[in-house]
Amino acid sequence: MAKDKTTFVCCQCGNDSPKWLGKCPVCGEWNTYEEIVVAKTNSSQKLTGLSNYENQKSKPLLLNNIDSGEEIRINMGDGELNRVLGGGLVPGSLILIGGEPGIGKSTLVMQTVLKLKNYKTLYISGEESARQLKLRAERLGTEHANLYILCETNLEAVFSHINNLKPDLLIVDSIQTIYSERIESSSGSVSQIRESAAAFLKFAKATSIPTLLIGHINKEGSIAGPKVLEHIVDTVLQFEGDQHYMYRILRNIKNRFGSTFELGIYEMRQDGLREVSNPSELLLTQNHEGLSGMAIAAAIEGIRPFLIETQSLVSTAAYGTPQRSATGFDTRRMNMLLAVLEKRAGFKLVQKDVFLNIAGGLHINDPAIDLSVISAILSSSLDIPIEREVCMSGEVGLSGEIRPVNRIEQRIQEAEKLGFNKILIPRNNLKGSDKNNAQIQIIEVKKVEEAFRELFG
Repeated sequence: MAKDKTTFVCCQCGNDSPKWLGKCPVCGEWNTYEEIVVAKTNSSQKLTGLSNYENQKSKPLLLNNIDSGEEIRINMGDGELNRVLGGGLVPGSLILIGGEPGIGKSTLVMQTVLKLKNYKTLYISGEESARQLKLRAERLGTEHANLYILCETNLEAVFSHINNLKPDLLIVDSIQTIYSERIESSSGSVSQIRESAAAFLKFAKATSIPTLLIGHINKEGSIAGPKVLEHIVDTVLQFEGDQHYMYRILRNIKNRFGSTFELGIYEMRQDGLREVSNPSELLLTQNHEGLSGMAIAAAIEGIRPFLIETQSLVSTAAYGTPQRSATGFDTRRMNMLLAVLEKRAGFKLVQKDVFLNIAGGLHINDPAIDLSVISAILSSSLDIPIEREVCMSGEVGLSGEIRPVNRIEQRIQEAEKLGFNKILIPRNNLKGSDKNNAQIQIIEVKKVEEAFRELFG
């Protein structure tokens, strides 16, 4: 009997090597190589239902002869999901939704497809029984006669049912449970995930049937399986949030049909997920008057403006080394802002513990919240509260200057809509715009010292 041939494959980028390597030479990650069995594919074993599309041959097309008409999108009946997808679901697209176990991925997908009564949907479940899915649908309180449930993990059997049913929308929960008989390895391995994802991609592109893949994430927070899985799909959505809080965030990491880093916010309830159309009202404390260490920032994620609350606590270090901790904000950037406060503004925080928190469980990457971060830190250090009706937006440079930010008009309009009386913005950020028509007082500042004088006198 011939010995099975094995190879080592990197879980992050998919690079293969004849021997085990500690560090991947392609992506630079450590301890990511796994040994898999290389099996020769039997040509007689074809994926039933997919073989018809595998045989289709493509030919070169002249760029000017390609029709670039407007792409028709499927309305998912969910405003937040439509926004994150870029306006709806594109036919023939392959979507990957990742998140921690129990965060609500299956609930989000189930309640969305239950609203699509005009589309024949096939829900392939490799983790739950048909009765469990029925109970979930009843809990969501929606009837759908056009939703078909298939509890199957064999890839060949899945495509056989797809070929017979011919659905308009395909859901796979989850991609890590699907395995192919043509690969001699267990489900969830690098080769199985790569083979299954490639098969669903080929099917989606050949039939123009949109396919949603649900995936698990590992302990590092990235989607489990090879990194090539994220390269194969058209869109990667990350469903995140703390299970101790009721808010969930749907974040767009990759999108070939729209803008990236778009954000959708949901509230977890007993009867499913509720869309949060105005997150600013939920992310702000109803009454923080008289409390120090709080500042309101006008932030933008994607194309969506909202106001968030920045909370800070500064206290004398009880131990020799001061603590620096940030939740929802980059700790390295916070250390940089503390250095700016000490060097440019003259505030000594070297012997102080500094804790920073972005309210609501959000993780904000917008540099425009720098001004609110240093204002909240200084407010806590001086124990002087910031006026409740004041918000701010601006990026802080290493020399202490307040740098302009993008879409300042949208930030001002959001603050005005929520009843704020004053907003601090970078100087000359409103060039060419008429600020006299605004119902909110706009204060332009150039350096952090000017901002502090406006806030603390």
